[in-house]
Amino acid sequence: MVAEELKKLKRRIALLFPAVLLVLGLILFVPAGTLDYWEAWVYCAALLIPFVFVVTYLLLKDPELLARRIRLREKESAQKRIIGASSLILFISFLIPGLDHRFGWSDVPAGVVLAANALVILGYAFVFLVFKENSYASRVVEVEQSQKVISTGPYTLVRHPMYLGTGIMFLATPVALGSYWALPVFLTLPIVLVYRIMNEEEVLLRELPGYREYTQNVRYRLIPFIW
Repeated sequence: MVAEELKKLKRRIALLFPAVLLVLGLILFVPAGTLDYWEAWVYCAALLIPFVFVVTYLLLKDPELLARRIRLREKESAQKRIIGASSLILFISFLIPGLDHRFGWSDVPAGVVLAANALVILGYAFVFLVFKENSYASRVVEVEQSQKVISTGPYTLVRHPMYLGTGIMFLATPVALGSYWALPVFLTLPIVLVYRIMNEEEVLLRELPGYREYTQNVRYRLIPFIW
C-alpha cells in the first residue's frame, strides 16, 4: 500500500473509532436510561480494547486487509438482503439488554456476566487468528484476482472460521450485557450466518480456483463435526 493510500486509510479509521463509540454508547445506554450500567461498561471494554489492538496491528502489518475490512458495499444481491436482515436483527438485539437493565427483567450473576465477556474476547481472539492467516478476509463477499485458498491455521478446522469467532461473540453478548431476555433474539443471528455462508460458498466455488478441492479436505463449514 502506497503512502497516500495509507494516509487515507488512517483518516478513515480515525473517523470510524469515535463513530463506533457513539453508536455503541447510544444503543446500550439510551434504552437503559442511565450510565449506571456496569455490564455495558465491561462489555464495551471487552469489545473496544481488542478492537484498538487489532486495528493497530493491521495498520502496521497488513493495511490491505484493514482496507478490505472496512468495505461495506456487497456485490452479491443475496448478500445485500442478508446484511439488511442481520443489521435489523442486531439493532433490535442490542436494544433489549438496555431495556432489560432499566426494567429489571433479568438477574444475571456477576460471575456469569464476566464469563460471558471472556467468551466475547475469546471469539474476538479467534477472529484475529483468521486475520493473521488470511489477508483476503474481506468484510464483503468477493474473490480478488490474486486470491488463493487458505487451508492452514483455523482454516484446518472449518471453512469459515471467522464466522465461528463472530458467532461465539454474538451468542455470549446478551449474557455479557446482563440480559437473558435478549438471548432468543441473538440466537437468530447464527441462522443468518448460515444463509450468508451458503451464498458465499456458491461464489467461492464459482470463482476461487482450488476451493472445491478444499471443501473435500475440510468438510465442516462452521461448527467442527456438526456442519
